[in-house]
Amino acid sequence: MLRVVLELEAFNLVNISFANNLQSIRAVRIIVICYTVAIEFTGQLQEYKREMTAATSSIEMITDLVGFDTTSRNSNLELIEFVKGYLEQFGIASELVFDDERRKANLFATIGATDRGGVALSGHTDVVPVDGQKWDTDPYEINRTDDRLFGRGTCDMKSFIAVCLAKVPQIVEKNLETPIHFAFSYDEEIGCVGVRTLLRELEQRPNKPRLCVIGEPTGMRVVRAHKGKISRRCTIHGLEAHSGLAHIGVNAVEAVAEIIAFLKGFARMFRDEGPFDYEFDPPYTTVHTGTVKGGTALNIVPKLCTFETEIRHLPNDDPDLIWNQLHEFIDNEILPEMQAVYPEASIVWEEISIIPALSTSDKKLIQMTQELSNTTGTGCVSFGTEGGLFEDIGIPSVVCGPGYIDQAHKPNEYIDISQIQKCEQFVDNLLDRLN
Repeated sequence: MLRVVLELEAFNLVNISFANNLQSIRAVRIIVICYTVAIEFTGQLQEYKREMTAATSSIEMITDLVGFDTTSRNSNLELIEFVKGYLEQFGIASELVFDDERRKANLFATIGATDRGGVALSGHTDVVPVDGQKWDTDPYEINRTDDRLFGRGTCDMKSFIAVCLAKVPQIVEKNLETPIHFAFSYDEEIGCVGVRTLLRELEQRPNKPRLCVIGEPTGMRVVRAHKGKISRRCTIHGLEAHSGLAHIGVNAVEAVAEIIAFLKGFARMFRDEGPFDYEFDPPYTTVHTGTVKGGTALNIVPKLCTFETEIRHLPNDDPDLIWNQLHEFIDNEILPEMQAVYPEASIVWEEISIIPALSTSDKKLIQMTQELSNTTGTGCVSFGTEGGLFEDIGIPSVVCGPGYIDQAHKPNEYIDISQIQKCEQFVDNLLDRLN
């Protein structure tokens, strides 16, 4: 419409000025300028409409996914059934791999050839709790303010899953010989628990994915490495006594205090002496104690105390060296003193979770992901993902997804719409590459 108006105005201008050659030349120049502006404006408008249409489709899917409260303590089956039903509309079958209680499930689906491995797009469906957080809006309803979407899971990491699902019609239309796989897991937030059952199923299959992109929030930058994590719970069993006769009791709280202090020594050593890798923040292995529970009253020698601790280690650091020295300290110094008073005193360890470090094994995958995301360079992060577990079964993996980790796990979690659009472009570029 704008182009027609400009052409008519220019035509009238020519008629008016035709008697004067100078004016006619000027009129022609104006015609050319106006027509050029019209073409550029029309192209920009069409591009803007394409972007907004794509973004709107993804936003609708984000709205649906955020509406499911998939806090890790809850079942995720309602969301999984929603995704399964959505994929069925396009003739895509989904495989569900359940937990032991069948309250939760991973979803695995292949679009394209099913007799070979392709590129897996992977994300977790669970989110962290909102308990105790002060939200300005309902965390399970999308609130759009300016160019941001607010809601639990918008950043970590339902937006990535939503973009993948919104792109399904385009993926199907491509009829890809190299397939796209969706791998959507449960219980990532409590130690990458759920995906392990899925990976055991995939490990021996001929159509095991050849590559994997984990869509955790990286600002659409390519992350090639992250720290590993080992978390454990320790319970000290001592002997109660009146605090006036403390020498006949075994103080479980004090034993825990000595163990925590020993661990703190490692934390200081890594901080001060390394080894260091300055691509990480912080650039060294960290040792951290998060919870301590013990004692009943000040005048009672506590018989029971429990604490939880974790090591987040650089990919090349061996956390077993820490555990071995810790157990040597306990066996030689803590336990003998406890059992000299009470032979049945004990120290019991329980594994909470192990998340292997990621160090991407395939340099070509790194280069390809940089090209798909239109970025240069790579990053390393201190938070864990499921990427190390994919690598462990021979699936080279990188981390690249929309949003930023410092927006996650907080009240009023959000994602910028520009990040959603970048993720959409990433998937479009991947499809062009595979096609």
